Amino acid sequence: MSDNNNAMSKLNELKKTVFYELLNVMGRVFVIVRYSEDVKVGTRGFLKTEKENGLVLVFNAKMNFTWDADGLIAAKLVFGTKQEDCLIPVEHIIAVYSPELQTQFVTTYTAEVQNSAASLSEAVPVTEKEGDPEDKEDVPAATESDNKILKVDFSKKKKKK
Repeated sequence: MSDNNNAMSKLNELKKTVFYELLNVMGRVFVIVRYSEDVKVGTRGFLKTEKENGLVLVFNAKMNFTWDADGLIAAKLVFGTKQEDCLIPVEHIIAVYSPELQTQFVTTYTAEVQNSAASLSEAVPVTEKEGDPEDKEDVPAATESDNKILKVDFSKKKKKK
């Protein structure tokens, strides 16, 4: 196995570890998936802005999904009122985060990004994909700084009384 393949394999395993640790601690985890023809989001597909910025997906501990040994996540996710069969190869996950823990793991280290120097410009707004209605809360806002570092604001917004 080449050094690059070994590094990619270790990075993908790290994504999986971070994913499951956040899921175990908080009961849900957010991931940002970059557009690729390898990523299947049922018949819905990616919207134009999601193709440019990535698609935010929410997984919770009550969901029935699998993460196989080859690094493929298979899940049924809900978009609005429609359930879609999704297949997400781990190499296309560019961020794993938890707003409750104010924690994020972001990577742009992929063969395509490494060769083309492309980067994630900003995250798209989250629509709750799966889970209980009480899990729904304001979406973390993402902004882009001058140096192209993804910053996610995890602060809670106060509700007007």
